[in-house]
Amino acid sequence: MALVVFLRGMNVGGHRRFRPSILAERLSKYDVVNIGATGTFVVRKPGSLTQFRAALERELPFEAHASICEGRELIRLVTVDPFDGKPSRRDIVRFVSILPKPSRVRGPFPLNLPPSGAWFVRVTGSNKQFVFGEYRRHMKTIGCLGQIDNIFGMPATTRNWNTLRAVVRILEAPRNGSAAVNPLRRGVGLRGTRSS
Repeated sequence: MALVVFLRGMNVGGHRRFRPSILAERLSKYDVVNIGATGTFVVRKPGSLTQFRAALERELPFEAHASICEGRELIRLVTVDPFDGKPSRRDIVRFVSILPKPSRVRGPFPLNLPPSGAWFVRVTGSNKQFVFGEYRRHMKTIGCLGQIDNIFGMPATTRNWNTLRAVVRILEAPRNGSAAVNPLRRGVGLRGTRSS
């Protein structure tokens, strides 16, 4: 069963910089595929979750929070599409925040952040360990995204919806033996997208 790893706060604003492709190479015995530059990995042969997590922590250049989910759960989320396949607006980014474990918080949704005035983040729902919504491209957005931790009572790691669709393409693709690829650069239908 494949796993997907989401590292939190990597290569953001010049802080906690590292090269994910090198990490993927060091974990090659687990058949790790690197996606993008923010610490997103598909692990095709994880074996024991406990052993894999220990190996990941040993190879990271610094302490980092990792949310790990089963590949099949991510495929299910993308197949259901919590955004109903509706086109997005240019100034709005769709996101999914991955929690370390399923949350019991069930709304009410939508939940706007801040709760009054113009919103910068809108949480539209949750499913198991996934929280989804949209945010505006604005300097205040990062602070509002940070409030998801408090709402759900655990650290949330956020990625652009397009990044998760790229992860699912890797999960569903036949194995080609490559340990580190970047589907965001190699053009799997994601022109100009970046992890968030």
